[in-house]
Amino acid sequence: MSGDLPTKRDYRATIFLPQTDLPMRAGLPQKEPEWLEAWEKSALYQSLRDAGRDRPRFTLHDGPPYANGDIHIGHAMNKILKDVIVRAYQMTGHDAPYVPGWDCHGLPIEWKVEEAYRKKGKNKDEVDPVEFRKECRAFAAKWIDRQRTQFKRLGILGNWDNPYTTMAYEAEARIVQELLKFAMSGALYRGSKPVMWSPVEKTALAEAEVEYHDHSSTQIDVAFPIIKTDIEALSTAKVVIWTTTPWTIPANRAICFGPDIDYVLVEADELSDGALIKRGTRFLVAEALLSAFAQRASITVHGVVERYRGADLANTVCAHPWRGRGYEFDVPLLPGDHVTVDAGTGFVHTAPSHGEDDFIVGQKFGIEVPMTVGGDGRYYDHMPLVAGDHVYKVGDKICDLLAENHALWGKSTFVHSYPHSWRSKAPLIFRNTPQWFISMETNGLREKALAGIEQVRWIPARGKNRIRGMVSDRPDWVISRQRAWGVPITVFANPVTGEILQDDAVNARIVAAVREEGADAWFAGDPKRFLGSDHNPDDWEAITDILDVWFDSGSTHSFVLEEREELHWPASLYLEGSDQHRGWFQSSLLEACGTRGRPPYEAVLTHGFTLDADGRKMSKSAGTGLSPQDIVDQYGADILRLWVVSTDYFEDVRIGKEIIKGQVDAYRKIRNTLRFLLGNLAGFEESERLPIDQMPELEQWVLHRMAELDALVRDKINGFDFNPYFQALYQFCIIELSALYFDIRKDALYCDAKDSIRRRAARTVLDLLFYRLTSWLAPILVFTTEEVWQARFGVDAKSVHLQQFPETSASWRNPDLAEKWTKIRAIRRVVTGALEVERREKRIGSSLQAAPKLYIDDPERMAALDGLDLAEICITSSVEVIVGRGPDEAWRLDDVPHVAVLVEQASGEKCQRCWVVSEEVGADAANPDICNRCAKTVQAPGCGAA
Repeated sequence: MSGDLPTKRDYRATIFLPQTDLPMRAGLPQKEPEWLEAWEKSALYQSLRDAGRDRPRFTLHDGPPYANGDIHIGHAMNKILKDVIVRAYQMTGHDAPYVPGWDCHGLPIEWKVEEAYRKKGKNKDEVDPVEFRKECRAFAAKWIDRQRTQFKRLGILGNWDNPYTTMAYEAEARIVQELLKFAMSGALYRGSKPVMWSPVEKTALAEAEVEYHDHSSTQIDVAFPIIKTDIEALSTAKVVIWTTTPWTIPANRAICFGPDIDYVLVEADELSDGALIKRGTRFLVAEALLSAFAQRASITVHGVVERYRGADLANTVCAHPWRGRGYEFDVPLLPGDHVTVDAGTGFVHTAPSHGEDDFIVGQKFGIEVPMTVGGDGRYYDHMPLVAGDHVYKVGDKICDLLAENHALWGKSTFVHSYPHSWRSKAPLIFRNTPQWFISMETNGLREKALAGIEQVRWIPARGKNRIRGMVSDRPDWVISRQRAWGVPITVFANPVTGEILQDDAVNARIVAAVREEGADAWFAGDPKRFLGSDHNPDDWEAITDILDVWFDSGSTHSFVLEEREELHWPASLYLEGSDQHRGWFQSSLLEACGTRGRPPYEAVLTHGFTLDADGRKMSKSAGTGLSPQDIVDQYGADILRLWVVSTDYFEDVRIGKEIIKGQVDAYRKIRNTLRFLLGNLAGFEESERLPIDQMPELEQWVLHRMAELDALVRDKINGFDFNPYFQALYQFCIIELSALYFDIRKDALYCDAKDSIRRRAARTVLDLLFYRLTSWLAPILVFTTEEVWQARFGVDAKSVHLQQFPETSASWRNPDLAEKWTKIRAIRRVVTGALEVERREKRIGSSLQAAPKLYIDDPERMAALDGLDLAEICITSSVEVIVGRGPDEAWRLDDVPHVAVLVEQASGEKCQRCWVVSEEVGADAANPDICNRCAKTVQAPGCGAA
């Protein structure tokens, strides 16, 4: 029938259009705080604990962020990832509590408080230690409150009312208790050792507090005259060393050679202008480095006099270049495995006070380890020639003094990577200092830690080799710092022998006092209160050094995992950035293995760092620094959460404005999927539910995909790998649901009779999809899924976060059907591709105006179509299937062979209800402008106005 009937009928009331209150626009920045308030009022976290009371426990132990400053994007990624994992485990049959924590002691806070005092004209040393510590405590508390608010805004669910902090009195008492275990076992000792030292902050730094930046250094070649040797030809020669730290020359006590390196005795024959060496001088260098050294020393012609193996040089002794000026000691040549021919001269200047390898050599051969530099970076008064000079400024003076003794043979500057303080950004030095150590060998700590590493699941697996290499080679653990804000090293030592007082009763009094008064008790109290009547205070020195903050955080397992009723020891998972192999993961490993014999965790996951959109370090000054607060305020926390799971977070990840906009687009598509489900489930009742065996193939295929996804998401949860988890759900939503299943089934959902098999099957599947998609997405899109859940079930419904992932029957799996539908979907792609061409050429508008001819010359593909309504699947008014190759002008896709399509116009009239073009339109006299299917439907009960 034509469209010019005297009156057109309005069929809108007969169509089952989607009905939902869920708005298309999310408005997340405005709505999310309302959900946070609702969860707070309903005590959602406690409800989760009550619901999981009898389930297996999953404990993710929160690595404590530092209580200083607003959270940055790295914090946000870390906390969101933890939250996603905890929520996923909670929804898969576990009790998964989350107790957040904060690291409160240490230099950054002390630095800020000291800065405030300086602004008032006060020096930190003038302030009472207890008062200073009180200010530090208040500073940390302020930032804990601020960060807590910021973390909660990200949708992080946890025990925010009762977090752990390393400055809580109970925590400080447990940290002291853990320290005293090492003291009582004999593993704690005071020694002298070169440590990374910041002259600016006047304290030792842990490796994790060190950053490496490019630094311009002076490199010098220095000649040491040989004064004793078994080799006569060397008696008048000089050994040349190369160093990039001229300030360590006053501390030189030996020279190292490589026993297997080839060395040459060389005579300088011709020199260019500016040479500092004298013509005819003989010297020793590694043969492989002779050419490079000669160039640095401006030697144009030289001759090799003799060749030696490194081992031949044993029993050779040099004098210090400043002999006769206060440096009268011998400088022996010693073998060293650390010597290479990568750079320099093949001889390594050895200053045991200022280098790890140097110190080891000194210990091995009984070489003096002098105290040369004070905590402020100035040479001690007993140091000849350089007393009182600062190591940062003494370089030129050192060179001048060497030149005066004709010992400076080369000098230039070069840029290299050099350690700097993470706080002051100033370059560091290695400095020999009295420090407190935990031995890696006493009681077999290294062996226990290495064995413990093998017990742990490392994700990604490369983390295992990384931390194993670090533990294998690490020196004893330096646990002391010369600071004011932290847990003190609460031991008494004999001032003469250095022996530690080992007395359980004394230790018990110390722990009790700290538990009652905090660590201030150690500074404010009279030592007698701890020593009791059994020990004379005059015989013992109360140590006032502060514990390394890594010992604090490394002990959290003892006062969080062991003490909190809702948690368990060991933790199921530790999760932090990849830098924590040398930080929290390692300090926790060493602390627990030293006191309990095994690691405090069963699995360790590391994520990468956050970089800008170009893969560079984020920089506010460069305009690439995005704060989580800015993203949340503009787009909502769910967008930021979506970004986290969309990245391969095992590697470094990128973030930028355009990347976030991409997440907004992905979110919109997911929201539209959920909105479609809601709209088409309006009024769904159990009586509509159709048994699976009565469903069409298309629905059974969707069930198969749900079964596959159910297995995938559970597997990825077990692997803590939410990128493929999310990508699978996202692709399912936009490709298999929105672009395929929903597209095909819109006609049945909108236009079929209310109780038709197709419509009931589709609504049953939509219901099953709704429960699964909202549950699977709930750990990620915490606000949106709650909104969707309540949009369907009402505001009084239990939270979606209290649900479990629905069980999915194995009977839904149908690999044969899946294989068949792979073929069908490929054929459909060819048809839709041909339709797109027709649309582009404006030969059709809607696909329902088309009646494609489908040519197939493959029996397997032809068999796949048997019994299917291909017009329904391709959303056309009809499809004619023809066996054969088809004409040359037919549309084809290279990756779908044996299939061709010619698109023709559909014949007949357009149904005014379903828009199908059909010869049937007009066959029903009572409804002359609609097709037969629609005519029957509008007359059926429950269809609306017929």
